[in-house]
Amino acid sequence: MPCFSTDFYLEDPVHVAQKLLGAQIIHEHPEFGLLRGRIVETEAYRGTDDKACHASAGKTARTAPMFGPPGHAYVYLIYGMYDMFNVVTWPEGQAAAVLIRAIEPLEGIERTTNGPGRLTRALHITRDHNQQNLQSGSLVVEPDIEVSTEQIACSPRIGVDYAGTWAKKPWRFYVRDNPFVSKSPKRTTT
Repeated sequence: MPCFSTDFYLEDPVHVAQKLLGAQIIHEHPEFGLLRGRIVETEAYRGTDDKACHASAGKTARTAPMFGPPGHAYVYLIYGMYDMFNVVTWPEGQAAAVLIRAIEPLEGIERTTNGPGRLTRALHITRDHNQQNLQSGSLVVEPDIEVSTEQIACSPRIGVDYAGTWAKKPWRFYVRDNPFVSKSPKRTTT
């Protein structure tokens, strides 16, 4: 199946986050072979105004990929131990990304995948993938199953309490009742 077009990633990250649900992440790893998982949870981060978004501090060496071409990876280290995998959205120069929070294992995955740090370990995604084009190469994101609007739940983003009112934005999206979702929300809206 072909990868998403660049136009797909040009949209608002809030829309892309929902549309990525049901898509597959495929990693052709040189040592571990074919690794595939279906996206079941995402979070949108929307530009320099969004206080929960890394880009709110401006363009730095760390955040530069978020300002880069859409459809590329933004992978960063958190807590000194977890790589976090994001998909860059919006036109180049406008920082935005979608954090992939959880996947449903499909092939070659023998680890838990219900959380952003766990899924990168399971798929062997590292900071070496930072800025990689996700439309070609060893790590790609492809359409797979369509998730209906009724199957999508949303809640405030996780772990961004420092962002004030921005932390309350209902920009975390997940497939309702999927056992691989990272964390049940305290409050759910539709």
